[in-house]
Amino acid sequence: MTVHRRTLLRDDDLYLADVDCAGPPHGWSETRPATVFGLVLVRRGMVLARAEGVTQVMDPATVFVERLGTEQQFAHPYGGDTYTEIVLSEPLLAGMLGGDPTAPAGFALATPAAALAQRLLLTRARGHADAFELTERTVALAGQVLAGLAPRRAASGAPATDAARRRLVDQARAALAQDWQVGLTELGRRLGCSPYHLSRTFRAVTGVTLSQYRTRLRVAAALERLLEGEPDLAALATDTGFYDQAHMSRVLRAETGLPPGRLRALLGRPGGR
Repeated sequence: MTVHRRTLLRDDDLYLADVDCAGPPHGWSETRPATVFGLVLVRRGMVLARAEGVTQVMDPATVFVERLGTEQQFAHPYGGDTYTEIVLSEPLLAGMLGGDPTAPAGFALATPAAALAQRLLLTRARGHADAFELTERTVALAGQVLAGLAPRRAASGAPATDAARRRLVDQARAALAQDWQVGLTELGRRLGCSPYHLSRTFRAVTGVTLSQYRTRLRVAAALERLLEGEPDLAALATDTGFYDQAHMSRVLRAETGLPPGRLRALLGRPGGR
């Protein structure tokens, strides 16, 4: 069987891949220990997984949980399939489970919300979303799965009071104002909070995701540069963290209703009219 793996996100704490297995039906693979904690979310087809001698059907309505050190093997009885793979580092996993990196046991279901979140994540990755947004979406998806397996552990570690939640949000906003290029996992480390709880808390308090808020900071920076007479839109896109000039144009149009050229013309005239 031919495996095509497209890595969408990779850093020290998080790995995300879009995987396509093509070919005729395939028997059991060699038994090997899992070297990571991972989540396998099948999007099309069906795979058999055998962990510690117990066979489990992997299909689009379930999530297979790879537990570090577990002896496992896989089979593709009906041929090709596609799936999303998420790998979490031990510190990141611990932060999402109340400080304990032990992977929760049990059977994980892919809820309709998780199924949609997974595909939105892939759509954004294919559309060149930046690493911050992809990290936030990936952590949120993993958090949904973990909350289903171990709800008490997944809930622990979150700020317990309104005052604590607002204080965390203010600290995140201050950190982003100083350095909007910081990654989400690093931001969580600086604030002493898991990226999962940080993201959930920020959205609950502000009504927008950290990624959306960060985009607004970048848009404001771009507008300020245009007000100052920035002539090079390509350089502006690079300096404000967009994928390219076309990406910046799409974001500015979406956020302000106007493309960069029109904004430059408006901001370059006295009174902006």
